[in-house]
Amino acid sequence: MSLDSVRAFFAREAPDIAVIVTPEPSATVAQAAAAHGVAPAQIAKTLALAFGERVVLIVARGDARLDNRKLKDAFGAKGKMLPPDEVAALTGHPVGGVCPFGLARPLDIYCDVSLRAFDEVIPAAGAIDAAVRIAPERMAELTGAVWVDVCREGEG
Repeated sequence: MSLDSVRAFFAREAPDIAVIVTPEPSATVAQAAAAHGVAPAQIAKTLALAFGERVVLIVARGDARLDNRKLKDAFGAKGKMLPPDEVAALTGHPVGGVCPFGLARPLDIYCDVSLRAFDEVIPAAGAIDAAVRIAPERMAELTGAVWVDVCREGEG
């Protein structure tokens, strides 16, 4: 179902972008980097955070870690990572396949500026073995994302 919603999103919004399904799982940054032959940093991981009642998705490079001070400055509150069952319920995507495309319900999406280091990034595509190759600017444009600086690079 989730992979189908992502495929439908791209068929409607960007038919030139193909969803890639790999024979091996790519649910973690390391697995995705190996499956797609890129450095872990080039994987675009999508994190779901709650700031009080507000839930947002933050897409960041694979080796970046959230910076609590920057998060508080950007969102006005301390963020809390959502548990896997809530993430799946809110996005319609399983953990390991969470992405900003084909969401079960509208959510505010933010792209960390760390992604701009690459011409192309590889976010998941709604399943633990699916992804797309996309320019960071195009991903932000297609998803209505706002650019933020909320990460420390190269730490995880």
